[in-house]
Amino acid sequence: MGTNDHSAPLVVCDAGPLIHLDELGCLDLLADFSKVLVPETVWQEVQQHRPGALARPGVTLRRVAPLAPPPPALEALAQVLSLHTGEWEALRLALEHRPGLLLTDDTAARLAAGNLGIATHGTIGVLVRAIRRQQRTKVETLTVLRSLKVQSTLHLKQSLLDAVIVEVESFA
Repeated sequence: MGTNDHSAPLVVCDAGPLIHLDELGCLDLLADFSKVLVPETVWQEVQQHRPGALARPGVTLRRVAPLAPPPPALEALAQVLSLHTGEWEALRLALEHRPGLLLTDDTAARLAAGNLGIATHGTIGVLVRAIRRQQRTKVETLTVLRSLKVQSTLHLKQSLLDAVIVEVESFA
């Protein structure tokens, strides 16, 4: 999968997926995207909690700051949803780099993104996508999903994780 592959969009990362994919030994899955942008605040957060994630071989993370002023709709959503600075910056960057994809595990950020017309994926979405993109086999992905609660700090309802595992088991 080359970097000019149109089905591999540009992504803007929030801290969660960077940290969780690294904990799971799956950060290399981000190399399949055309560009991986990391807002300054998110970079600092990952640096504090999981510094190794920012320097994995084969994964080029671009540390960037949003340039455009935030639209009023984002400012309103940020207040209503109590978005943290990292999510706020990630949403601003995603708005600047349409039609990109926002990688976040944060429920409020996903809600805001939906309201702003920004597509999102979380850690689980990246793992499942890896099968379709032939970066991981179904068996490898199931192994990661089954070890997720022990290997990562991702907070996920067991019922949701079970449903994802059943879905992945049904893949041909």
